[in-house]
Amino acid sequence: MAIGRLRVNVLSNDQSHPIPESVVRINQTGDNNIIFEAVTDESGKTDTFELEAPPVDYSLEPETPKPYSEYDVTVENENYEKITIKGVQILADVTSQQNVLLNLSSSASQSVVFEIQEHVLYGDYPEKIAEEEIKPLPSPTGFVVLDSPIIPEFIIVHDGVPDNANAANYWVPYKDYIKNVCSSEIYPTWPKECIRANALAIISFTLNRVYTEWYRSKGYGFTITSSTAYDQKFIYQRNIYEDISVIIDEIFSTYVTKANIDQPLFTQYCDGQKVTCPGWLSQWGSKYLADNGASHLDILKNYYSYDIYLELAKEVAGVPSSYPGEVLQNGSSGSAVRTIQQQLNDISNNFPAIHKIAIDGIYGPNTENAVKIFQSVFDLPETGIVDYATWYEISKIYVAVKKLS
Repeated sequence: MAIGRLRVNVLSNDQSHPIPESVVRINQTGDNNIIFEAVTDESGKTDTFELEAPPVDYSLEPETPKPYSEYDVTVENENYEKITIKGVQILADVTSQQNVLLNLSSSASQSVVFEIQEHVLYGDYPEKIAEEEIKPLPSPTGFVVLDSPIIPEFIIVHDGVPDNANAANYWVPYKDYIKNVCSSEIYPTWPKECIRANALAIISFTLNRVYTEWYRSKGYGFTITSSTAYDQKFIYQRNIYEDISVIIDEIFSTYVTKANIDQPLFTQYCDGQKVTCPGWLSQWGSKYLADNGASHLDILKNYYSYDIYLELAKEVAGVPSSYPGEVLQNGSSGSAVRTIQQQLNDISNNFPAIHKIAIDGIYGPNTENAVKIFQSVFDLPETGIVDYATWYEISKIYVAVKKLS
């Protein structure tokens, strides 16, 4: 056996504040013996646990034994419902983040259990029903209201096939949705350029559904489904892999398109082993291309044609201000620095590990340190620099905190 890593973050259900002093217990699925027990810190986080996992080679080729081990995570806090997440998937040499979102409860005995489904590459799921990669848009009197693709604040996920009226609908922050699907569809042990290519396909697929109002135009009240026959796999409450999370933070607003179309390309894909899909991205095939040195754009062009290109969405919905276009770091100054300082101070009201700083528009050592602490709390690389990923993560948390107030 090899070793994988797991860190647990316990937050309120709206992600606006951490829940410290929560008791976290971990046991192997099917075995009730507790392996680890910990209490969350002021940021709602545990230390990183080291857990046994199968050899990493199992995740690098198809038709191998299951490449991940499974653990149950139980979280208790006297003011909140008890939650158990069964089947958290741990891979060798990878750090996983398990976010546990708690609801307030008037009853200490209230308990909720979630069971994580098998990973798409290992489990048995229906194959995708083919659709046209460029969608006809409804008439101007229909449902499309966007002048160009934008990044939505939330994705409404229907947890079943479209006509299953009993399936739950989940409002999921957009980036969290993309990270969840990518962690459910491919393995984080794959080459980074392969992960990037698959993530761009997942993003473009999602933004096509958003831009064309595909399901709303058919009378449904959701953005996308969790069914692999119709869309892509979303597994509610699953763990997210750190290597995947970092890449999504960098590229979440980039999508695949072609000249002379107004929409993100409908980038369908399949595993390429159990199911083959000419003209679509093959997940295993993309891994082999990356093994041989192909870049993410080379991989995408190999499957979706050489006339595709990558486009950056012009707007990210739900944020107070857009990225200023250059990194903010020690020595920077101006209104963008002031914006970050003010937002960090407001966030610190709910996340006290982030200390208060002067709102003076000057990026000095105190601001740099506050940024590093923010990055540590929210699982970003601890650079002390506000780059594209950090700017939008600060914006996301700031909006959640302000909504609560």
